[in-house]
Amino acid sequence: MKKVEAVIREEALEAVMKALKNAGINPITTYPVRGRGRQGGIVHRWAEGVEVYELLPRVKVEVVVPDELVDKVVDVILKYARRGVPGDGKIFIIPVEEAIRVRTGERGRAALM
Repeated sequence: MKKVEAVIREEALEAVMKALKNAGINPITTYPVRGRGRQGGIVHRWAEGVEVYELLPRVKVEVVVPDELVDKVVDVILKYARRGVPGDGKIFIIPVEEAIRVRTGERGRAALM
């Protein structure tokens, strides 16, 4: 099992969620986050001065899937979250030792879907 974590733009969330659902991947966790990447934030220069936004709003998406579905999840996120400009986000893949459904006590793959 793997956890796919993606930090994406807020405006890409609905498309990513819909595409994951259409791909048969329903369990998903999302939450708002703020951060910065290589560009270090955004600087706006106005006649009145300068505004620096160091932490930009993004959404973190987490999906835990069997190993064989990782590539499908990554492909969906890349297709629907990529705009081709800095700040599109990052995807991380993390090993998961165990998953347990609290309601039933099911473990492993049975607890995921």
